[in-house]
Amino acid sequence: MSNGKSDTVSVIDVAALRVVASVAVGASPTGLRAHPRRPEVYVVASEAGEVDVIDIGRQEVLTRIPVGQHPFFIDFSPHGREAYVANAGSNTVSVIDCETRQVAASIPVGRQPSVARASASGNLVVVANREDSSVSLVDVFQRSVVATIPVASQPEQVEILPDGSKAFVVASAAGKVSVIDLKRRALLAHVPVGKTPLHLSIKPDGGEVFVANFDSHTLSVLNAWSNDAVETLPAGQQPVRVLLRRDGKELYVANFGSNSVFVVDVASRRVEASIGVGSQPDGMALTPDEKVLLVAHAESNDVALVDTTRRVLITLIPVGRAPRAIAVVQVPDERRGG
Repeated sequence: MSNGKSDTVSVIDVAALRVVASVAVGASPTGLRAHPRRPEVYVVASEAGEVDVIDIGRQEVLTRIPVGQHPFFIDFSPHGREAYVANAGSNTVSVIDCETRQVAASIPVGRQPSVARASASGNLVVVANREDSSVSLVDVFQRSVVATIPVASQPEQVEILPDGSKAFVVASAAGKVSVIDLKRRALLAHVPVGKTPLHLSIKPDGGEVFVANFDSHTLSVLNAWSNDAVETLPAGQQPVRVLLRRDGKELYVANFGSNSVFVVDVASRRVEASIGVGSQPDGMALTPDEKVLLVAHAESNDVALVDTTRRVLITLIPVGRAPRAIAVVQVPDERRGG
C-alpha cells in the first residue's frame, strides 16, 4: 500500500488483519506493482524520481533505481524481465532490467506521459501522453517509438485486450475512450462515454469494457468488438475505479464520493450489494484467492478488507497518509517477516 503523503509503504498481513511493517521509500510514492515472478514490489516515488524495490519477505528496500522526473506508473513485461516507467516530467519511458535492477534504456515519447502499458505479447508498450493528447507505441526490441497516434483530450489510462489486438485509452477531459488497432497502428474510434471517465476494466474474454465516469456517477459498457458504448449503468457518487474478478462474473466499483463499493453482477447488470467503506475509496485489489477485496481510502488514511463471499466489511486497518495504490504479493511462509 503506497502512502503518498507519508513517504512509506504499509505491508499488511491480510490473514492477521494488521500492518506488519511500514517501509520508508522515496518522496511521494504513487504507483506500485508486484513483480510477476518474485515476492518483490516496485514502488514509484514521484518526487524522488526513482523506483524503489521492496523485498516483501524481509520488508525492506533492496535498491533505489533513478528514473526520469515525476514518474507515476509502472508496468512489467509478461515474463517479468523488464519494467516500464512513464516519466511525466521528462517526457520519457524508463526501461528497467529487473535482473540487474538498473535502467537499460530511456526512450523519448510525447509530452507528460502518464501511463506505459505492456502488451501481453511483450513486444509493444503503449504510452498515453496526457499533454499532447497522443499515444506512443514503443517497440520493446528496437527501444524506440514506432508510431504516434492522436487520441481524445488528456488520456489518462490504457488497457489492452488479452489478445493484444486493441488498446482502450481513457480520455478524461473529452469524455471519451479512444480505441487503437495495435496491429495496424491506427485509431479506430473515439467512443463517447460519461463525464470525466477515469478508469476502465476489460473482461477476461475481451468482449466488454467497463468505464467509470466520475462526474456522471455512472458506468459505461463498451462492446470491445464493435467499438460502441452499448449500455449505461448506475454507480454511486463519483466512481473512480472498477475491478473485475478473473472469471468476469462480478465487477467492483469504488465510489469516491459516497464512500461505498458496489458489487455488480456482470450478466444481469444488477447492483448486488453496496458496501460502506472508509472515506474517499480509490485503489482496489483482490487477494489471489479473490476472497478478500482491499480498498484504499485517500481521506481516512486506512484500508478496508471486504469479504467478497458474504459481501460485508471485515475491518478497517489504519495505514499512512493518502494511501492510493495496492499490490498483493503471496509470500512463502519461510520468507515471512515479523
